[in-house]
Amino acid sequence: MRAIFRIASGIGLVLVGVIGVILPVMPGWIFLIPGLVILADYFPPVRRLVDWAKAKVESVKKS
Repeated sequence: MRAIFRIASGIGLVLVGVIGVILPVMPGWIFLIPGLVILADYFPPVRRLVDWAKAKVESVKKS
């Protein structure tokens, strides 16, 4: 039951984030990033995306 709630909240955050990216009313990345991090626990392609983004941030920090 808890996993279903987490997946549903992750999908909801991603949807709100995508809407926020499209509409100029709110910043979508505030919702998109946490939604992807939540979904990364359950979906391997999303995990690879999050790991790639973390590696990019670390490489920028080192430069």
